[in-house]
Amino acid sequence: MKTRHFLLTLLAGAATLAAGHATAQQQRPIRLVVPYAAGGPIDVTARMLAERVKDALGPVIIDNKPGAGGNIGADIVAKAPPDGLTIGIAATATNAVNPWLYSKMPFNAATDFAPITQMVRVPNVLVMNAETAKRLNIETVADLIRYAKANPAKLNYGSGGNGSAGHLAGELFKKEAGIFALHIPYNGGNPAQLALISGQVDFNFDNLATAAPNIRSGKLKAIAVTTLQRSASLPEVPPVADTLKGFSIDTWWGLVAPAGTPHDVVVKLNQAFVAALNAPETKTRFASLLAEPVGNSPEQFSAFMKTELAKYEKVVKATGAKVD
Repeated sequence: MKTRHFLLTLLAGAATLAAGHATAQQQRPIRLVVPYAAGGPIDVTARMLAERVKDALGPVIIDNKPGAGGNIGADIVAKAPPDGLTIGIAATATNAVNPWLYSKMPFNAATDFAPITQMVRVPNVLVMNAETAKRLNIETVADLIRYAKANPAKLNYGSGGNGSAGHLAGELFKKEAGIFALHIPYNGGNPAQLALISGQVDFNFDNLATAAPNIRSGKLKAIAVTTLQRSASLPEVPPVADTLKGFSIDTWWGLVAPAGTPHDVVVKLNQAFVAALNAPETKTRFASLLAEPVGNSPEQFSAFMKTELAKYEKVVKATGAKVD
């Protein structure tokens, strides 16, 4: 009897240890790699979602790994074990622009990731100095194109640098509109906006969140947004696509896991994060950043990223921009 009691006690103890080990395994935190510095809109939205999914997924720890236009952080995700415990942010730059902008890439944007869901879309906006727009009698995209064609080589536009979102948007606009405007690169988005406000350049393609305060103050005139449809953040401003069919060049980011992550793990992550994106509180908080939540399926996000990668190949090659 003593031996039997001892064996039962031993087995019970082993079962308790096994259960404890399983619980510990389940509670291992998920690492969410943000390939940009803390405090920016991508980081802020990632932290919002990490807080909202903790009941469904357990703790999610944000790990900021900025550098090389986002490539350093994206590469960490690409090379992580495909176990669902490391996920990361894929963005316009890392997964659509950089593969064509950088001469050497540490990862393959098309094959090294398992898409989970798109998180956010942030419209860009075509803006002019309000006084310049009034002086040149430009109210619409059609007015701007008409002026550029009637006054060849007189317009210029600014951006945050060669290969930046504003530069690529400007070049795509020129190509689709059949006009010329001299590109003037600045060392960052803020100097480019200051140049526009001071009248040094004629127009910019700027991030809506960045441009909005000066649009509201009347210093800048919003001509059009770059999303296919009107933006809920600026509903009175039409899209460029109303004039140039199919024009779309907004900023986006979403969640990915390393390629090879099991499908059931990806589905579980997708369900938790899409539910968080659809929560009314999330939509309200994102709206304060002028960001529009987008929760979709892994298949939809995969198809979207493939389309974006192909689109930016043409745009980047047209500019001739390269980062060695």
